[in-house]
Amino acid sequence: MIINHPLLGPRDAQEFVYLGDANLIARPDGLSFPDAATAQDAFHDYLYLRSNPAGDHRELWYHEQGDRSWLVVTRNTVTHEITKVELARDVARAMGRSK
Repeated sequence: MIINHPLLGPRDAQEFVYLGDANLIARPDGLSFPDAATAQDAFHDYLYLRSNPAGDHRELWYHEQGDRSWLVVTRNTVTHEITKVELARDVARAMGRSK
């Protein structure tokens, strides 16, 4: 499988490490919850609940054997076709997170 890195161009998927669902970028902020029970539920959902769709799915990939960047890859889980590759930092900024 070839991942078209936004900065480096086409790279073999063996250079990358797959992390999982790209929703991990949206880590809940414990300070925004008024009580501990709500924060605990939010972190439980963040850590353990994942979607496993058949079709397009946004995933986190780490370019371990390259520039060590994090990417959000939109991939069809049935055909493995990659339709979009973005830098994770750009996705996080678009979501209102500066990390």
